[in-house]
Amino acid sequence: MQLRVLAVGDVVSEYGLDCLHRHLRPLKKQHDVHFTVVNGENAAGIGLLPRHAEELFDAGADVVTLGNHTWGKLQITEYLDTNPYILRPANFASPLPGRGFGIYEGPRGLTIGVINLMGRFELDSNLDSPFQTADRILKENAGKAQVWLMDFHAEATSEKGAMGWYLDGQVQALWGTHTHVPTADGQILPQGTGFITDLGMTGPAQSILGVRPENSIQRFLGGLPRRYEAASGPCKLNAVLFVIDTDTGRCTQVTRCDVLE
Repeated sequence: MQLRVLAVGDVVSEYGLDCLHRHLRPLKKQHDVHFTVVNGENAAGIGLLPRHAEELFDAGADVVTLGNHTWGKLQITEYLDTNPYILRPANFASPLPGRGFGIYEGPRGLTIGVINLMGRFELDSNLDSPFQTADRILKENAGKAQVWLMDFHAEATSEKGAMGWYLDGQVQALWGTHTHVPTADGQILPQGTGFITDLGMTGPAQSILGVRPENSIQRFLGGLPRRYEAASGPCKLNAVLFVIDTDTGRCTQVTRCDVLE
């Protein structure tokens, strides 16, 4: 079959959640989507609470992934242990709550593995190697999923690209998150992995990465440190559609599916 997977960029603030509620289900219907993965680590600005996670699922996410702000709201810790459909980066230290990958049932009984990893460059050098962690997960779960997807939450475009080429042919789709800026390099790598460097974000369009522009401007002008505040105004939803041929195990299409209000 042609499995149609929608990956949605980092949801930022209550405005991003509202935007997701308005547009995700119509977008899924428009593109006949079978399975949806949404990055939700910024749903509360920094981190998310259990109620934000429930809103993400209610809006249409099948699986929620996180990143470097996973622990921004510590109230999420118990929820990470009890809900198997929310993932935090697998290369965090093993005693931490939650799980870094899951295997889920898709259409027609298809098994879909989703891995969440975080890059080390400019984020956290104390993380386990995302490359070695990916190797371990795929080796230990060989044959358990017919399709593998990965959200690689990383700062450097080079690290994201390296992961894509490293896992080419081992996963069917791999996308980057974290930088909140959509990239235009959607492609199918030689061994059949669909790849894009960054999905972008879901939240205020007239902003700097989802926050009020003056917050960032003052920081770069040497102003006093202050809390970032979510921008308001019209929003956008950045997403990418991956079409995967489950008979060959190859991605056949990588297409941006952005919505701008």
